[in-house]
Amino acid sequence: MVGVWPESKGFSDDGYGPIPSKWKGICQNDIDTRFHCNRKLIGARYFNKGYAAIVGSKLNASFNTPRDNDGHGTHTLSTAGSNLVAKASAFGFGKGTAKGGSPRARVATYKVCWPPVGGEECFDADILAAFDMAIHDGVDVLSVSLGGEPIDFFNDSIAIGSFHAIKHGIVVVCSAGNSGPADGTVVNIAPWQITVGASTMDREFPSIVVLGNDMHYKGQSLSTKVLPHQKFFPLISAADAKVANASVQTALFCQAGAIDPKKAAGKVLVCLRGLNGGVEKGQQASLAGAVGMILANDIFADNEILVEAHVLPASNINYTDGLTVFTYINSTKNPTAYITPVTTQIGTKPAPFMAAFSSKGPNTITPEILKPDITAPGVSVIAAYTEAEGPTNEDFDKRRVQFNSLSGTSMSCPHVSGIVGLLKTLYPNWSPAAIKSAIMTSATTLDNLNEPILNASNIKAGPFSYGAGHVQPNLAMDPGLVYDLTPTDYLNFLCTLGYNETLISLFSKNTYKCPNPINLANFNYPSITIPNLVGPITVTRTVKNVGSPGTYRAKVMRPMGISIYVKPQKLTFEKAGEEKTFSVTLKVKNAQAIKEYVFGELIWSDNVHYVRSPIVVKAV
Repeated sequence: MVGVWPESKGFSDDGYGPIPSKWKGICQNDIDTRFHCNRKLIGARYFNKGYAAIVGSKLNASFNTPRDNDGHGTHTLSTAGSNLVAKASAFGFGKGTAKGGSPRARVATYKVCWPPVGGEECFDADILAAFDMAIHDGVDVLSVSLGGEPIDFFNDSIAIGSFHAIKHGIVVVCSAGNSGPADGTVVNIAPWQITVGASTMDREFPSIVVLGNDMHYKGQSLSTKVLPHQKFFPLISAADAKVANASVQTALFCQAGAIDPKKAAGKVLVCLRGLNGGVEKGQQASLAGAVGMILANDIFADNEILVEAHVLPASNINYTDGLTVFTYINSTKNPTAYITPVTTQIGTKPAPFMAAFSSKGPNTITPEILKPDITAPGVSVIAAYTEAEGPTNEDFDKRRVQFNSLSGTSMSCPHVSGIVGLLKTLYPNWSPAAIKSAIMTSATTLDNLNEPILNASNIKAGPFSYGAGHVQPNLAMDPGLVYDLTPTDYLNFLCTLGYNETLISLFSKNTYKCPNPINLANFNYPSITIPNLVGPITVTRTVKNVGSPGTYRAKVMRPMGISIYVKPQKLTFEKAGEEKTFSVTLKVKNAQAIKEYVFGELIWSDNVHYVRSPIVVKAV
């Protein structure tokens, strides 16, 4: 949502035929005549009237372009739909062929975000205008890598714009937010959106920290700078290298002006993650004459290591290893360290695990709807980048790259968008809800060790972290059964929340008269969430057969302290498109043993397909 760098090789139109006749979009390059679209990048628009109303005369002609001057938009769009680009890498690491999730898709960009003013970058008026124009232009999938705070739907421009899109059969995929690991931080929580958390992949960029006592700690980096081979240098905590008037905290976070060159020169400096950017810390270390930097996680980041393109030899290490390094410094008369050159490692285990930054449930607006819906790779993702900025977006960074490594739910969102593009090609008549269901019910909650997916603290993660699990695109192609919903179902959902005619008019141009309220527990979502179970409750779901005729049998993994009964126990389908309804009765067995949310799952299987739905319950 911040434009695109059209010159990126991933957006070349070599081998593409004419632009589809249904396309009504334009290439808005009336001011920036250097910006060009083609038969691959078939549309580009910018929206800044809402932004202009705030900044006024500060908005000059340089803002009137869909060009990406930040990198975020190019990275996300290429992740979703880039062509195959050979010999791609980030600073020479992770070499291979880059491609988007839907590599032969036509792509378009709608730029709505601008340099921050008053803490805001993306204004509601611009977001809604972009949604309306994307609908007009004829997009099939909208990938929305932005979000704010969890708010009521009638105040949520992304939720309102998304609703307008799904009424036209457009699938909307959104990022879950980067405010983890705290509970209740997930955003883009409307049931008509596919909300994506972020997890790791089985690729790392190790750079080993070797201490003078021969202890080795595996960190990660994308630094192309290296120390002399196996030469150890004096090691110092940034707190011990501070200038006289700096606080210990300011120095420990290696903030500007806090490090004394007389103390840091010629040494490896240990800084703490947080407050300012990691590459900025390395720049401060370099300015102070340090030969290298070890960047230790704070307690919130824990075991999650984000790779960064440092300007000096550097390695990012986890929280536990950081504590050990600080202990070594404080207990050793002449501490020393060496940092090995960065390498690329494939097939790392365990993977995936949840990113600490990935926002988590429960859904604070409608807790009956589990969010996020799914997780996908969002850590150290290599994709195309703008050449208007350096890879770190820091003023001092004069480097320019064609590809960059970024982390965030902004990066995981377009992975799912690309998968949706493939599913839309296979099943053009499927509803957005059916596509979401296929993605959710085919997901996995196991890592590549066949163990439960963990969080960044090496603790078992759960549905509030990953929703239905980690996306499995090949299985989503053949889900067997789907839980379907229509725009009318979503309007009834809003009615149940108590929305009146005025509020519902934000979502539906036509007057809509609410029927009798439904029980949100019966909303035909691919997960079952009961946030306030008191007595027994029976919920219903309807599944549609999208595969071959067959008989599915129910299997339940019960949440702790909850009894569950499914009726009927088997569903027989004689043809595609046939629908069957079943009920699930939940009852508290031991309320005193249940202090928090508990989790289980329901699986319908014909021994070929495994249609899995999370069950989330809190007894009160």
